[in-house]
Amino acid sequence: MSFCLDTYLQESENYEILISRAGFKECKQLIEKHAPEIIHVKAGEKILGVRIIGIPPIAIGIDENKGTITLPYTKPCYGTSVVELPVDKEEIDNIKALDIKE
Repeated sequence: MSFCLDTYLQESENYEILISRAGFKECKQLIEKHAPEIIHVKAGEKILGVRIIGIPPIAIGIDENKGTITLPYTKPCYGTSVVELPVDKEEIDNIKALDIKE
């Protein structure tokens, strides 16, 4: 994998934290309101090099026009945040392939 979310968040400022220290339900609601396209994944799916934690199904937002995804990111001792970050088209396609199609 050419992209690792943990490393990206440490080394880049090219992302936006939409909410931090939030609950899983609050994060899901924000993603569903914020992103023009929503897919749902199983808890524990690996996206951008990290396992996604939450109450399944977990919403992942996609905005192909902006080239971004919006996802919940849980970091021990810091809680859950919703992060919007740019990814390339290939990574968006990889994420879409994980959709459980509720």
